[in-house]
Amino acid sequence: MKILAIEHEVPDKKAADFERHLRNEALRAWELMQADVMREMYFREVRHEAVLVLECEAVQAAQDVLNTLPLVAEGLIRFEVIGLRPYPGLARLFAHSEPA
Repeated sequence: MKILAIEHEVPDKKAADFERHLRNEALRAWELMQADVMREMYFREVRHEAVLVLECEAVQAAQDVLNTLPLVAEGLIRFEVIGLRPYPGLARLFAHSEPA
């Protein structure tokens, strides 16, 4: 299942709170990319928050994976996790309709 994960920073945290975890965060992200669990990583254009695309069996499995990221484990960030499915509407273009 394709999963979209949108980062939200926890309020009242300072930049210094993040600093000591950033290398380990990058290392864990690399491990998840190599394991083909985390497929894509981006930052939002306006805010310095990550948008991730994961491939997991279920939304809860994705949340479990995200919980292994040091910034999540330390309570500095959280993720909104959204399960995605293919859009079925294009099939309408190929449906046979009855002649009028």
